[in-house]
Amino acid sequence: MTTPAGRLLSLLSLLQTRRDWSGEDLSSRLEVSVRTVRRDVDRLRELGYPVQTTKGPTGGYRLAAGSDLPPMLFDADQAVAIAVALQTAATGIAGIEEASLRALSTIRQVMPSRLRHRVDALQVTAVAPGTGSAGTIDAETLLTVGAACRDHETLRFDYTAKTGARTSRRVEPHRLVCWRRRWYVVAWDPDRSDWRTFRVDRLRPKVPGGPRFAPRELTDEQVAALLRPSDSGWSWQARGKVLLQAPAGEVSQWIRGDWGVVTERDEQSCWVELGSWSYASLASWLLMLDADFTVLEPPELREALRDLGDRIDRALA
Repeated sequence: MTTPAGRLLSLLSLLQTRRDWSGEDLSSRLEVSVRTVRRDVDRLRELGYPVQTTKGPTGGYRLAAGSDLPPMLFDADQAVAIAVALQTAATGIAGIEEASLRALSTIRQVMPSRLRHRVDALQVTAVAPGTGSAGTIDAETLLTVGAACRDHETLRFDYTAKTGARTSRRVEPHRLVCWRRRWYVVAWDPDRSDWRTFRVDRLRPKVPGGPRFAPRELTDEQVAALLRPSDSGWSWQARGKVLLQAPAGEVSQWIRGDWGVVTERDEQSCWVELGSWSYASLASWLLMLDADFTVLEPPELREALRDLGDRIDRALA
């Protein structure tokens, strides 16, 4: 049986998840009587939480919108989630780093000692994009694009392509996606009658936007396919090709689409083209596939495997 304090935490968490709750729904979720729910609601009000009673056949409860809440209550999982989210929120967005750390500090001050120690133990390093990676995104640009996705409003913007060519575009934005530390907007381009992806750091929105549109269906799998380049592993600095003694269907489960390409040779072997940030890491990764392989190219990959073999011999010695 939960303690009264634990039940209050659960009740507050439920009230924050959706607009309205009936007394019966809360009673069922908390596994207590409707009368107990009413008493717990009164306790929350005494603590300063603005819980309103809603009218209806069975009555209900909601948290008042736009009110200043007392110190927030978090369970252990919520505390960890907040610490990770705020420490990694600055994925290439200008001006967010300091605000994220200040928000984490503010929340930390109202946490119980037990949860505060857990949060302090979780120090996450968000590595900034390096040379050749995504440019820094203005937070206002990200908000503008996000609002257009949410409100189904046509987005007009100037866009600078990878080649440096500049164009004016008009699209129906579907969603914002952060992939490999870059922000993209996935959108339907009516001028080309097809889906397109645009890097947010390369676009400059025009105000006002265009008219509203009826959103089209697009699954998560289709979004991933649009973002994944057709040449997959060949976008890496170190690239290699091997003949792997394992079925292509099995190997495909080990290798993500942005890591490499698997091509069936026969029922028991396949060609694999892979990419990584260095030949040393590529050699180490190949050994983790737990299958015999032959290096086809390049010579740098063979040399990296020889060096790795020497390191293993020294370790065993």
